[in-house]
Amino acid sequence: MKQIKLIVGDITKLEVDAIVNAANNSLLGGGGVDGAIHRAAGPGLLEECRTLGGCMTGESKITAAYNLKCKYVIHTVGPIYYGDENEPTLLASCYKTAISLAEEYNVKSIAFPCISTGVYHYPKDKAARIALDTINECISNGYDGEVVICCFSEPDAAFYRRLMND
Repeated sequence: MKQIKLIVGDITKLEVDAIVNAANNSLLGGGGVDGAIHRAAGPGLLEECRTLGGCMTGESKITAAYNLKCKYVIHTVGPIYYGDENEPTLLASCYKTAISLAEEYNVKSIAFPCISTGVYHYPKDKAARIALDTINECISNGYDGEVVICCFSEPDAAFYRRLMND
């Protein structure tokens, strides 16, 4: 089984095949990691995203990376947290559909941010468990690329570190 790598840093600076964007349904940019990725990639990313017709929650779409160091940006739309019973399934689907696109595009290294834990308010401990369980399931089912979890802050990384050391 391939190892999952945990780092604290700026996902827009990573040298991987694909970075995952925690996007909104429009795919036209926003705050947090979404805004940072759009700013770093340049206007070409927004132009391409305009052609995609948005994205449903729990789904993923792929674009070129433009001015980023990676080859692709995989945009996924996490659920806004209200405590609804469908939210864990939707969040897991973000990871599954992103890794499915990674396999389709022969992506050998993919970096995920902490999906839905910013302005979408998904509890960080629950989101970390869903992320790791789903990524491990995808690896068990045959994804053989390197998976990087890129946390923006050390406190965010602590949730993953605890789960990875259990």
